[in-house]
Amino acid sequence: MDEGLHTKVSHDEVDTKHQGAVNIPIYQNSLFAFENHESFDQAMQDVLSANVYSRGNNPTVQYLESKIADLEAAERARCFASGMAAITGSLHALLRSGDHVISVNQAYGPTRQFLDELSERYRVEVTYVDGCLLSDFEDALRPNTRLIYLESPTSGLFQLQDLEGVAALARRTGVFTMIDSSWATPCFQRPITLGIDLVLHSMSKYFSGHSDCLGGVVAGRADLINEIASKGYMLFGGVMTPHTASLMIRGLRTLPLRMERHQRNGLIVAEYLENHPLVNRVNHPGLPSHPQHALARKQLDGFGSLFSFETQVSVESLKKWAGALRYFRIGVSWGGFESLVTVGHTPTSRNMAGNNPSVARLYIGLEDPRTLIEDIEQAWRQVIEA
Repeated sequence: MDEGLHTKVSHDEVDTKHQGAVNIPIYQNSLFAFENHESFDQAMQDVLSANVYSRGNNPTVQYLESKIADLEAAERARCFASGMAAITGSLHALLRSGDHVISVNQAYGPTRQFLDELSERYRVEVTYVDGCLLSDFEDALRPNTRLIYLESPTSGLFQLQDLEGVAALARRTGVFTMIDSSWATPCFQRPITLGIDLVLHSMSKYFSGHSDCLGGVVAGRADLINEIASKGYMLFGGVMTPHTASLMIRGLRTLPLRMERHQRNGLIVAEYLENHPLVNRVNHPGLPSHPQHALARKQLDGFGSLFSFETQVSVESLKKWAGALRYFRIGVSWGGFESLVTVGHTPTSRNMAGNNPSVARLYIGLEDPRTLIEDIEQAWRQVIEA
């Protein structure tokens, strides 16, 4: 991890406008008044920059946006009410009827659902590819391709895409690129420095860190962010509230510290599971056994603590195992302090030797990893001995 990130999230110049307050105040108001109509008219000429109405801009939210843009090496950033609001607002703003999108097939399920809606209702063509090979994208290109949508690593099988390679391909063909980088955060991956145009995050995950608020952000080129702001933010109204922004700012202050702990804990548990007799495969890019580990080491500075493992234990038995865990809660999402587990079938895009193994997705929180391993062991014993 770049040590400079610790300073970026922790340090601000003294803000005399706010009497030197260490934390920016929460501007809990819907509108901003003006001394005279001339200044109001001037602000209305550039509502994407001025503070007129909190559906457009709010100082607390703007502060958070500026910090994230700095972390991502982006020209600008926009925060939304949720990760999906950021994704759908961005896609709706940038795509037109007749455009073609290439998306990785392991993208977040609701993202795929929205792309399918665009395809069905607005004639936006969508091609889903595996994405592990650069040729997957090259072969899918069409004259009307406008966007390549990435998610690296994915949040099910934890597959990666070659970000530099895809970015170079997109530049040569006049296509822009967008990536969901929630798994890595800017602590471990900065796609814009690798040539990607736009980076998205579900801030409900690691940015918040406390499982107590929803938010999303898109960062990147100023021209694209401005288009998203005017068409997918202002008009849809899926804006982040100032109170939520203050919670996100609180989480941001400790993000690098927490990510270091998450990385350590995640690798310890993943290495333990990799050597367990009931586990066939662990899907964690930080393990040397991961088929794309070399690429992970090239474009990631570290590793998140969400991963999955595959086993021939039946889904029914694996769900009993999950229910026997004491320190893992059963629930969606991730990124908070608590460890989580969900169980299902391995996606059919990659079965093992014609089998259909069960899969458990684990999120490793901030607990002592030895406690988590002991918990996993006692739950295994209950299932195997039953």
